[in-house]
Formats: sequence, structure tokens, C-alpha cells
Amino acid sequence: MAMDQQGLLARLIRELVRLPGIGQKTAQRLAFHILKTDQDEALRLADAIHAVKEGLAFCRQCRNIAEGELCEFCLDPKRDSTKILVVEEPSTLYAIERSGGFRGLYHVLLGSLSPLDGVGPSDIRAQELADRLKAGGVQEVILATNPTIEGEATAIYLTRLIKPFGVKVSRIAYGIPVGMDIEYADEVTLIKSLEGRRDL
Repeated sequence: MAMDQQGLLARLIRELVRLPGIGQKTAQRLAFHILKTDQDEALRLADAIHAVKEGLAFCRQCRNIAEGELCEFCLDPKRDSTKILVVEEPSTLYAIERSGGFRGLYHVLLGSLSPLDGVGPSDIRAQELADRLKAGGVQEVILATNPTIEGEATAIYLTRLIKPFGVKVSRIAYGIPVGMDIEYADEVTLIKSLEGRRDL
């Protein structure tokens, strides 16, 4: 079906395509769904988007998503303030939090080093992490950047930044997922599994 590329529906589709993971066909389906939805439901969606943009910001301490100056984790006095887990994005933080395996504090980089894309240390605000370490009290920084070239480069850079503070730096382990047959693992995963082996 040919559509007017300048019309209101086409404008909505163009905006939806800009969302991550949304292609042209999905954007069209979503746009037609919004069009068919009753006005109250569509306005609730628009209001929720507006509220997020108006009411959420980044925590001044860890750069997680926050409704106030500090996020829920930085405000929690029961968390172990001697450990900071560094992640690239808030979505990773929430995945780790759902696991229940970490009760310390976080630092969100909002990206990773990528010189080819013009992303340097100031863009991931590495200095903010260094400032937290200067304040004292932190005994360990756990790096949980993605196992990509950019994530590895970021981990190496942060290790060099953190070491002079005399703080222990560790990296999360990578390897064979639980329940997977080893024969189906790719070479990189097998190498990381061997490198990250531990004593029993």
C-alpha cells in the first residue's frame, strides 16, 4: 500500500523506526495499532513517554536512571558501599540486579570506548568514577563491560585508571552458559572459559 510520505501516519512511522530494534514493518504495525486504539489508551502512552522525559534523569553519583538526584540503589543504606560494579548501560544494571547476586553500588558509563565512533574517556565520564574512588571507602571495582572489542578496550582503560587508587579491580567471568553442551560453544567462549577457570 502506497502511503503519503509527508502525512501524519508517515511521520509517526518515521519516528518509530528510529527506536532500537524497530524496522519499517514493525513501525507500520505499531503505527496502525496506535491509530486503531481508542484515544484514551493512545494518550496514556503519549503521557507515559512525556512523564519519563520530564521526570527521569541520571543519578548524580552513579549515572543510573533516577527520579530524583540519587537513584534507588545509591539511596539504599543496606548496600555494600565498598564495592562498585561498573556497567555500560542501565539495562545491564537491572539485569544484574534481577539476579540478586550483587548488593553493592553501581557506576553506569552510558557507553563504551569507541575511538572510531568518536567516543572517548570523557564521553563515558570515566573521571566521575575516579572521583568516587578519590572520596575513599571503595575496596573493589568490578568491571562488567560487554565482551566486545569496545567493552574490552573500556575495561583495559578503566583498569589503568583505577589501579593508582590502590583499589582491587576485577572483571566478571565469561564462559560456558549453565546448561549448555561444551561442544556447541564457539572458540572465543571456550578461550574465555579457560582463561577464567578457578580452583576447586
